[in-house]
Order: sequence, then structure tokens, then C-alpha cells
Amino acid sequence: MESRALRHFLAVVDHRSVTAAAEALHISQPALTKSIRNLEDNLGVELFERLPNGVVTTRFGQALAKRARLMSLEYQHAIADIAAMKGGHSGTINIGAGPVWLMHYLPPAIAAFHAQQPNMQINVRGGVLDTMLPELLGGETDMLCGSLDFPAHPEVVKEHLFDVEHVMVARHDHPLAGLEEARPEDLLEYPWAMLAGDHIGRSHIGSFFSANGLRPANARLQASSILCILQTVKGSDFLANVPKPMLAYADMMGIVPLAVRGTFWHYEAGVAYRKSTNPFPAVNTMTGIIRSLYSQP
Repeated sequence: MESRALRHFLAVVDHRSVTAAAEALHISQPALTKSIRNLEDNLGVELFERLPNGVVTTRFGQALAKRARLMSLEYQHAIADIAAMKGGHSGTINIGAGPVWLMHYLPPAIAAFHAQQPNMQINVRGGVLDTMLPELLGGETDMLCGSLDFPAHPEVVKEHLFDVEHVMVARHDHPLAGLEEARPEDLLEYPWAMLAGDHIGRSHIGSFFSANGLRPANARLQASSILCILQTVKGSDFLANVPKPMLAYADMMGIVPLAVRGTFWHYEAGVAYRKSTNPFPAVNTMTGIIRSLYSQP
């Protein structure tokens, strides 16, 4: 059974207050304080630093929190495994997905997954690699669908399925849209819209301009929604970059790719999951569906 002490510990971590955590757990504050003290005594370290207005984790507490969350997640996976063995195929799968996966690749896979396991709860959260990888490592998601443009990690399995190329886009009547080839310096004359928090993407865009001896593009708009970016591009002189599979959606909005010399930016795409999560049947099923739909020979 899941450790009560660890549940108590994580509640204090999340609420940053023993009082608030006790209320959330529906136990008395002295009982929760005693539980935390016993855990600290067993480990021989202090897990929290007591402050006038709450608590914060020490470096020992931070280390335990990371592992405790994974332990809690594995416990939930074990419950799902048992339910599946009993024939219920119930449980939850948490997926982190990049913009092109949210709009293009993932919906058919979700439909196929649901057809196979109709009692499974599917939770999908959008993001960029800078946010999705920490969520995967921290146990907030079970798998990542998106760019695999990150260094090898001992706890993560990466499965490359295909390559994705990015292109620059503008509204169909933009001054640059009718050019046979837009010069890199021309692209810097206009404001850019980029995904918020996508430092890896901005690095690739910066590399394109630096390779041409130019400064980086100015991101005058940073938005967490690709639809917000496309709507802005549709009605203004803003430029943006999108994965090629999204050009069909862009075209319906009157947005067109710009002709530039060479390849702007491409990356390896696929799925990633923690090695400890690999046996989780739902992850195996979803990965198999995605592989069958999109894997390139």
C-alpha cells in the first residue's frame, strides 16, 4: 500500500504549509507534524526549513520529493495494471504533447487508443520541450510526444519515428509573401511571434540568422497557444514558424509559407517515456498505436 508518510510529506511540499496540508489531508496539524518528524528521524535529515509564513524543502527534501512523486505514480500504475488484469482496462495515462502533435498527430492515436481501451482516462497537456521533459522526469506525465531534440538521459527512452521540418509563414498578402526568395535580412524587418518558453526553438531560429551574419529575430509576441500565434499572423505583419504538417491549417487561415534559401529548421520527432514506465500497459499500447500510424521505414 502507498506509504502514508510519503503522502503526508508530499502534501506539505505542495501546500508549503503544515496547516494547509493538514486541512487538505483531513487530519490534525499535530498529527501531521508528528508524521513529518518521524519521517525526518527515520531518514536522519531535515526535510523542511521552517519559516514564519510556512515551510520550504531543504536539498534533502527536494531529493525525496522527486523520488516520492515517482513512487506515487508507480503505485497508481500498479493499480491500473491490476484493474487491467481483472479485465477492466481502467486507469489513467498522462501525455505531454507539442503543438503539432496536439493538432495533427495525436487525435487519430487517441481515437484508436480509446477504441481499444474505452475505460482508460486520457489526460493530454500541451507544451514545448523545455516544459515537457521536466514533467516527464518528474512523473507528471507518462510519456512525451514531440521533439526528441534533447541529450540522452539515463532514465528516458527515446523512440524516433519521423523528422519534422519547420517553415516560416506570413499572411497571404504580406509584403514578403510574393517574393521568389526572401532574404534573411528581409525577415528581420518584421516582428516575430514565437511560442512562450520554447528556448530550444528560439535557439534554432537564432542559429538560422547567425549563420547569415545577422542578429536574432525579435520575438514581439510570445504566446503559449499556436492558434493565438496563427491568428495574429493572419491579421498583421507578424512572421512565425510552424511545422510543415500544420501548413494545411495555416492555409485555411490565409497563411502561406515564405520561400527562403535552404532548410530553416528540422528535428527528430517521436515519443519518449521513463524506463520505469515502460512496463505500464497503457504507455505500451499508445506507443504501439503511434508507431503503427506514423513510423517511417
